[in-house]
Amino acid sequence: MLWEASYLWISKREIPFYYFKYQYRKSVTNFKDYLSTKEGIRIQQGNLLHNDELISIMANKLSFSLYCKKNGLPNAKMVSYNLDSNFFFENEVIKVKNSEALFYFFNHLFEKTAHQSVFIKPLAQYGGAGCFKINKNNLKEDIKHCSEHVIGTGYIHEEVIQQHEVINKIHENCINSVRLLTYIDKNKSASIIVAYMRFGIGKSVVDNVSSGGFQVGINIENGTLHEKGYQDMEFGGAEFYKHPTSGFVFKDFKIPHFKEVLDLTYKTSDFLPDRIIGWDIAITTNGPVLIEANEYPSIFAADIIYGGLRKHPKIKELLSELKIN
Repeated sequence: MLWEASYLWISKREIPFYYFKYQYRKSVTNFKDYLSTKEGIRIQQGNLLHNDELISIMANKLSFSLYCKKNGLPNAKMVSYNLDSNFFFENEVIKVKNSEALFYFFNHLFEKTAHQSVFIKPLAQYGGAGCFKINKNNLKEDIKHCSEHVIGTGYIHEEVIQQHEVINKIHENCINSVRLLTYIDKNKSASIIVAYMRFGIGKSVVDNVSSGGFQVGINIENGTLHEKGYQDMEFGGAEFYKHPTSGFVFKDFKIPHFKEVLDLTYKTSDFLPDRIIGWDIAITTNGPVLIEANEYPSIFAADIIYGGLRKHPKIKELLSELKIN
């Protein structure tokens, strides 16, 4: 470890904190194939790869939802939303200034619709932070937990996606999404660089690795899971061969509707042709549904899943374009 860290410190001209946070595991022998912090940030946030107009659509979940609806892209149906204390539902604007008013708003929503629950998420947060599931049959308690986060900020309120039953067998307490990283090269040709599936743990309602979940790589050729999953070092850096809650073994599990997942990813990348995007897609019984597009996806998570992105042919092209040796 000391020799490898010293080598990276000298060759990359930076203190290799990334080596300990993302990369170092006993199974990693090709440490030179992994991206440094500076390289990852240049790919993830570089002006050469991003368009401000497209980012404005992806960065705001309300904008993204409306854009999907406008273009007929399958995504979770928006039921209502709020901007500050103004709550919008069925062409009405309702003022909500305290938890009691919030209770009455969602109670009204449940009375007017067939929904038994809604999933709410902040318009501009990342990593699953601030997301809540509000249930009709537990409304008072759910409002108590979320009111201080929701009132006075901005949230989108969506119908709860009905996850495919075979994925529920792995983990049923949250939507376990497929993350696909797309890259558009200088010739305007789109490629899926890496794909992986993210899983929640325990009672968590989100699958984000930054919120304690973990990720398992996907074989893009046949849509099967890899043998092993990885948790972020911040949460212990565990490696899982089976789900820690359900005991479901990952190796060779075939993701349902995976071809449709790929087709939807390529189709949506035509509607949002930013050069680097991380797509989150849920799998329902009827097929894939878009959750969101991440304008600054975690390059380091993809780096771990691929086993060193510097050896990926498309990333090699990109590093050359960015003039990174």
